Amino acid sequence: MTTETRLFGEITIADEKLITFPEGIVGFPFLKQFALIHDADNENAPIMWLQSMEEPGFAMPVIEPNLVMDNYNPTVNDEYLAPVGELAQDQIYTLVTITVPPEIEKMSVNLKAPIVINMENNKAVQIIVEDDFKVKHPIYETLKKRKEGEVC
Repeated sequence: MTTETRLFGEITIADEKLITFPEGIVGFPFLKQFALIHDADNENAPIMWLQSMEEPGFAMPVIEPNLVMDNYNPTVNDEYLAPVGELAQDQIYTLVTITVPPEIEKMSVNLKAPIVINMENNKAVQIIVEDDFKVKHPIYETLKKRKEGEVC
């Protein structure tokens, strides 16, 4: 699939790499097809982009939650995961969205609404967890330390 994007120009994603959200994402139920964009110059960069294949201007920065919070393991009701099919522990890939305000030092992630991807079938769902996680968990200092090589 090929699409023109606001941030990345024209991109082509193999059909088997597309991530499908059968129920859309929180706030955008009509957006269902996404691609996960990595930094081409640095595959190990922690921040990626979840780019809509249907809406060129819609891309969200995302990160693996364990890079900003040790032992992130929210309690998830199995019925919320039903749209992605049967899940084995080694098939689960979890991401959280990043908010980058004008003051970059206030950058945060939403640990309350993770994105869960079934890597076996590339189906995904964004869920709201019942645990007491923050919607705006600060990450600037954590990422800064990680970049400087300090263990977080």
